[in-house]
Formats: sequence, structure tokens, C-alpha cells
Amino acid sequence: MTAYDQTRARVETYFDKTATRTWERLTSDAPVSKVRATVRAGRDRMRALMLSRLPADLHGARVLDAGCGAGQMSLELARRGAQVVGCDIAPNLIDIARQRTPSDLMPRITYVAGDMLDPAHGRFDHVVAMDSLIYYDGADIGRALAVLEARTSGAIVFTVPPRTRLLMAMFYAGKLFPQSDRSPVMVPHDHLRLSREIAAQGVRRRLRPVEQVTSGFYIAQALELVP
Repeated sequence: MTAYDQTRARVETYFDKTATRTWERLTSDAPVSKVRATVRAGRDRMRALMLSRLPADLHGARVLDAGCGAGQMSLELARRGAQVVGCDIAPNLIDIARQRTPSDLMPRITYVAGDMLDPAHGRFDHVVAMDSLIYYDGADIGRALAVLEARTSGAIVFTVPPRTRLLMAMFYAGKLFPQSDRSPVMVPHDHLRLSREIAAQGVRRRLRPVEQVTSGFYIAQALELVP
């Protein structure tokens, strides 16, 4: 089993078995704690930012929402007219996404429980991957992006945790806990170093930073691959 497969398995177990109810509440309009409210607000800002990198009119476009979770990004893409493949490794989250999708948007969205890199998903005009690559090292991100790049004609927009002192401290602190007690550990990245790491894995497009979103306990850097 590769390092990517091992990380994917940990993330799947965490979100499908441990964090489903927490994630369901966080991605709804239900009341949450002040800490989780900052995460919710940050994710809302990041989603809007990533959508701003795509055309406003997506009629005729096929878009992969890689790591779609409870489906918030997929719904916005469908409202713009896209045909969306919403993929997530956690079947329970896919079930929630289906339940939340209005009947008028269902024909535009295909929800799939599985690996976002599965070649069975086909080709795309655009790919968005919000917080679905945040648990992987540079080499694994590079390999994932190389697969997506080969099947995507337009924008590829994704997020990583930025390499800040706070996040690096959290990263190393997380390694002190027993394996059984850990949630998946986010891996912070510097975009210049990440550029070199993904190029080494065969990614041809240039990596460009878009914007960092910081909202309390939510900190993420949006990046895009450009020709």
C-alpha cells in the first residue's frame, strides 16, 4: 500500500466513522460552538474564493468536485449550470449530500463514494478540491495533481494548509498523540517548495497562489494550476 493509500484510508475512516455527525452539523445552518463557527465562516469564504476562479456560466462544462463532503460546492457548481461529479471517500457524507440536494439540481450532479483519482470518473473541464489534499505530503499531492491534470482541460483549484509557525507547531504536536487517538494530521506547505515537489511528479502547469483565508481555527491557502 502506497503512502497516498494509507493516508486516504485514515481520512476515510475518520470522516465516515468518527466525524460524520460533526461534519453534518458544521456544513448545515445549525448552531455550533464559537470555534466551529469560525471554521464554518472560513470554509464559506474559501468556497466563494475557489468558485471565483471558475467561469460564472458553467453550462456545458463538466466539473469534478474532488472531496465534495456534504455537497455544498457541488450545489453551487450545479446552480451555475455545470454537470458535476461530486466525489468523496466517505460514503456517509455522500448520503448527506444526496439528501440535501434539491430535486431540480439532482439531474446535474452525480455523487460518487470513492477515490477522486479514479479514472472511471472520466475527463473534466474544471476541477475543484477544497480541503481534500490537506493531509498529503508534497509528493503525493504532485502525483494526485498529475493524474487530474491529464484529464482536465481547464482550471484546477485546490487548497493546502499554509506553512505558518502555528500550523507547523500543530503538525508536530499531533505526532505526539498515539496513532489510535489522532484525527488525520494536516500537512502544511510552502507554495514555492510545493511547486518544485509537484513538478518532480510530472505536473506541467505552473502553480500559482490565489489567496489565503484565515478565520479563527480555519487557515487555508487556495492555489491553482495554470498553463
